[in-house]
Order: sequence, then structure tokens, then C-alpha cells
Amino acid sequence: MDFLGPATVVLLVCIACLLSFTAWRGRSGKGKMPPGPAPLPILGNVLQVKPKNLAKTLQKLSEEYGPVFTVHLGSDPVVVLHGHDAVKEALVDHAEEFAARGHMPVGDRANNGLGIVFSNNKEWLEVRRFALSTLRNFGMGKRSIEERIQEETEYLMEEINKTKGTPFDPTFMLSCAVSNVICSIIFGKRYDYEDKKFLALMSNMNNTFEMMNSPWGQLYQMFPKILDYLPGPHNKIFTEFDALKAFVSEEVKMHQASLDPSSPQDFIDCFLRKMQEEKEHPNSSFHMKNLITSTFDLFITGTETISTTVRYGLLLLLKYPKMQEKVQEEIDQVVGRSRRPCVAHQTQMPYTDAVVHEIQRFISLVPLGLPHTVTKDTSFREYVIPKGTTVFPILSSVLHDSKEFPNPNEFNPGHFLNDNGTFRKSEFFMPFSAGKRICPGEGLARMEIFLLITTILQNFTLKPVVDPQELNITPILSGTSNVPPAYQLCALPR
Repeated sequence: MDFLGPATVVLLVCIACLLSFTAWRGRSGKGKMPPGPAPLPILGNVLQVKPKNLAKTLQKLSEEYGPVFTVHLGSDPVVVLHGHDAVKEALVDHAEEFAARGHMPVGDRANNGLGIVFSNNKEWLEVRRFALSTLRNFGMGKRSIEERIQEETEYLMEEINKTKGTPFDPTFMLSCAVSNVICSIIFGKRYDYEDKKFLALMSNMNNTFEMMNSPWGQLYQMFPKILDYLPGPHNKIFTEFDALKAFVSEEVKMHQASLDPSSPQDFIDCFLRKMQEEKEHPNSSFHMKNLITSTFDLFITGTETISTTVRYGLLLLLKYPKMQEKVQEEIDQVVGRSRRPCVAHQTQMPYTDAVVHEIQRFISLVPLGLPHTVTKDTSFREYVIPKGTTVFPILSSVLHDSKEFPNPNEFNPGHFLNDNGTFRKSEFFMPFSAGKRICPGEGLARMEIFLLITTILQNFTLKPVVDPQELNITPILSGTSNVPPAYQLCALPR
């Protein structure tokens, strides 16, 4: 009897594996799901898919299974699109079929189907359109977005000046600057860089970003149904989210008390006015929970992604000082030292423009792209992707395509320059994704990255605290996003 217990367990496991393998074989092949490695019951392809660096794992699998293949993250099948042609064909050529947001456990639990980033159907479409028109029209203020960014860069220059050329970590300074731009749009105000509450929020966002991309965060993405019931570091992600949403809720209450519908001052005011207009419609997308979640989405995505891109960009310019010098020469020639850099200068500064694009290409901030899904059984190439299947368009595979970008793992602004030194556009440049789910803040992000980097280099020469050759530019975490290593720099006034 002692032997029978373990033997029975082994037999049951073998039967489960055999049934899983048989089911997998039946679902894969031409006219069925794309091919991929055989999954284990419950665990899926945990042996093949490494949470520490999902993008590299999936690249290796694409070499074996082709540009369209299936992996199982836990028990759920995920279709992976690898390479420019497959990603473009799905997101652009078949935009309607692939427009829905896919299953992303962290976002699903945090937002509960509301907001802009992780929502679907009518609510997503209506709130996204509203957010885009509000950002574009900017009817709530007299200043343009560009003027707001330029104003904030002046505050940032003052903060950097306070360091007096001594070493400092730019993380929170950059987070405050970038966040203040989106805060001026959604909350109608900016915060002092020493405001303790504001700095705590920046810490919340930084912690969230790092935890989501840690091995624990990636394991949660694969096994949410199990980890939801277990203690562990993954639960702290949602504690940080709750703190951020509590801050947004406070701001909404203050806006409710001071609202003048005839003169909205910011995004929250505009949303509250829209709620009043639609209060007679019981199924309206414009309600309090959606206001808080949508504002939260704009707040966090408008802060962390842009500030991380600029922070990573400064690290690369520390690593390659000759490139920094060339950018400064172009700034001096086109803008000078006394004028503010503006977006209109960008077309006159091909090398700087190339550096800004190369930073975004090289770091591939969101390597996997955010997940999509198909809302009906969808024929794609020689396969059929069943309704509800999550689809990952691997953006790093497009940004690091060796045919378009020779030696893609090298940081080289020449990737975006023609032989005569003019700027070279590339349809492979899609750090903000593509199609109907392209990042709604793309225009704001592009503007901020260019203006922040050019203004910093107009005023300061950046020096590393170690030999540039010793600087590590490899992400310390690479999950949903790439997180740069911590570093310090010295900013010497020019």
C-alpha cells in the first residue's frame, strides 16, 4: 500500500501529461492554432519561458517555430507575433480583428475592465476618444502642451543647478518633471520637487514599475489564479496602485467641489462635465469609477514610461560622450544658448532627432508590447486563432530587426540617418505600438523626450562618476518593460 500511493500519483501525472500533449497536438498545425512547444498541465511552458527575460526567450522560440507561434503562460495559450511583417500584418493590416486588449492579469486586477489601457468594447472606445480629443484640443487651458513642457524644463534646470556639479541619481528629478507635465493636464497644477506627498507618489510609481517587471511580477502574469491566493512580493504591486488611486480620488473630490462646467480647467473637469451631460443615460461610460481609473491610467503612463525613457537615454549619452558632444554642437548651431528648444527645431536637427529615435529603439521600453486579443475566431496566415486568445506583438523584434537596423544590439544613431546626414524615417520604429491600440499619448511622449533631452544638453554637459566603459547599459529587469540600471551623473553647467 505504501508503494501504491506514490505509484498512483506518478501514473496520474503521466496520464495528465499525455492528455495535455494529445490536446495540444490536436489544436496545433495548419488550419488550427500556430505551432509551439508542448505545454505541461497547469504549468504550461514554464520550462521554456523564462520570466527573467521574456523577450529573449520568445526570440529563441521564434527561431524554432517561426514568426507566429503559440506558448502557454500557465494554462492559457498565447499567440506570439515576432518580427515586423507579422506584427504589422496583425495590428495594421488586420487592425479591427486585433484591436481588443488582451488578458494582462496585473492590469485586469488593478483596473477591473475600466479606464483606457486595459478596457475593451464601447467603454474603451468612448473614453479613449474623449481622452484624445481633450489632449488635442486642450480647451481647458490657454497654454499649449509644448509651452507646459518648456515651462517644466525650466524648473528641472533649476533643480539640476542645485546639484552644483556633484554626483546625483536623476531618477526622481526626471519623474517629477515628467509627471508635472501630465499633472498640469489632468489635475490643472504642478507640484514642487520637494513636496513629500508628490515624492511618495513618484516612489509608488517607480516601485510598481520595478515590481511588475521582476520575476515575481512576471510569475503573477503567468499564474494569477494561483498567486491571487498566496502571500508574496507580487501583492505589493496592488498596494502601490491603491495608494496612487487614493491620490487621484482626493483630486477628483476637490474638483467636484470647485467645478464650473462652463470653464473646465483640466481633464478631470472635462470628464466631470461629461458625466453631468450623460447623467440621464444609465449605461454611460462616463461615471465616477471610470473617471478615477482613466485619470490613474493617464497619470501613471504619462509619468513612468517617459521618465524611464529619458533616464535610460541620459545613461546612453554618458556611455557615449562623443555622441553627447555632437548633439550639443547641433543644439548650439540651431538653437543657441539663449533660446528655448522647441519642437519646430527638431526637423533642423537631424543628428539629435536620430539620437532621440535611437534611444527609443535601442531600449525597447515595452519589449513585448501590451497584449491584444481577437474577439472572434480569426484566420491569420495559415492558422486560426480562437476567439479570446491573447496575442503578444513583440515590439522588440521589430525595433531590433537586423535587416532594417544593422547590428541592432549596438547603440548607433546612424540607424536613423541617411548617407548625406539627413534624418531617415523607418516604418520599423514602433515603440508606441501600432494600429487601433497605439499609445494615445504618443504625441505628448515624443515631444517631451525631445524637449527634455535637448534642454538638458543645452544647459549641461553630463559626466559619469566612473569610466564610461564601465557603465552597464543592460536592463536590470526585462519583463513587460525594460528597467535601466541605477546610476549617478554629474551635470556641469555649460
